[in-house]
Amino acid sequence: MEKIVVIGAGQAGAACVAKLRAEGFAGRITLIGEEHAPPYQRPPLSKAYLLGEMALERLYLRPESYYAENGIELLLETRVTGIDREGRQVMAGDAAYPYDALVLATGSVPRRLPSSIGGDLEGVYTVRTLRDVDAMEPGMQPGRRALIVGGGYIGLEAAAVARKRGMEVTLVEMSERILQRVAAPETSDYFRALHRSHNVDIREGVGLTCLVGVDGRVTGAIFSDATEHPFDMVIVGIGITPATALAEAAGLEIENGIRTDGHGRTSDPAIWAAGDCASLPYKGDRIRLESVPNAIDQAEAVAKNILGAGEEYVPQPWFWSDQYDVKLQIAGLNTGYDRVVVRDGGAARSHWYYKGETLLAVDAMNDPRGFMIGKRLIEAGKSPAPELVGDAEADLKPLLKG
Repeated sequence: MEKIVVIGAGQAGAACVAKLRAEGFAGRITLIGEEHAPPYQRPPLSKAYLLGEMALERLYLRPESYYAENGIELLLETRVTGIDREGRQVMAGDAAYPYDALVLATGSVPRRLPSSIGGDLEGVYTVRTLRDVDAMEPGMQPGRRALIVGGGYIGLEAAAVARKRGMEVTLVEMSERILQRVAAPETSDYFRALHRSHNVDIREGVGLTCLVGVDGRVTGAIFSDATEHPFDMVIVGIGITPATALAEAAGLEIENGIRTDGHGRTSDPAIWAAGDCASLPYKGDRIRLESVPNAIDQAEAVAKNILGAGEEYVPQPWFWSDQYDVKLQIAGLNTGYDRVVVRDGGAARSHWYYKGETLLAVDAMNDPRGFMIGKRLIEAGKSPAPELVGDAEADLKPLLKG
């Protein structure tokens, strides 16, 4: 093992190369990214950075000098055009980069509105990269009108930032409620009330028919209820898809992402995958986790396994979202829940998801204690009685003992 190439200079790619060096790998490491900036944090992009509360350099995961100092060849603004599995090399333009092990950390791409309904108009944005946020920032001025398309966490976070910047905000969600795909009605109700208290016009069960524009720039939208409204900008938050094009072209197995085994290895023994682009086995099923913690943990596990650790990667899913003065922390996966227990401590509130008597997940709003206890219980396979959880006066910490 002398040459390792990592495609994708995001959170997973950066974590992988750093772990390889920390584990003592002394060979050649090449990290290839399409963006112009060194690896950076994505979550603050649409929040602290867009609000002017975080400088560009603070976004960087490590100082740019770190890579050269640790003998990591960092190639920015470099697009990989193909993978030669037989010759074990990666093509980027006219150059070829040989590998003994290849890591795909290609991440995900945002879903965009079709050009047929105005998705290509100027003033229509997604929130994914530094360039996306830098492009939209000048237009986010007090009194201007923003349309948010999509009532998931991306859309809700965008709505919160737009309101903080003094914009008039309308959010449309074609499903019957916001967060329908990812959260219980109780959590939807909480965040609907939060946003309406900040004067966001939330319209559920309303789709976008098309955008309208003048001279190539968006000026408004027509909704599925046949109403037309003026807007100065549109932010699209309708989800992301795994970036699998390179893997597909190389003939790797795809299953809701690049299919990996429990060690992070793809259908080619010399190629590994980690982060948003990878699907992995989990409790007899196959999942793909779109989160920073998973990107880091899975990439570090892949680095160790490339070097021979042979360790199974078992994810411990957790996520977060910041909206106004509310910090939402989520532990576990709520798939298959049949009951939600509300623990209402006033300012601190949490929703506990059960399947039968088994605790699956917790949504904690401004409740870090509830989140940490719930997370540790889920990781330990413990399920407190729903009646106990629902009693906001009950101390749950003793449940962690034994």
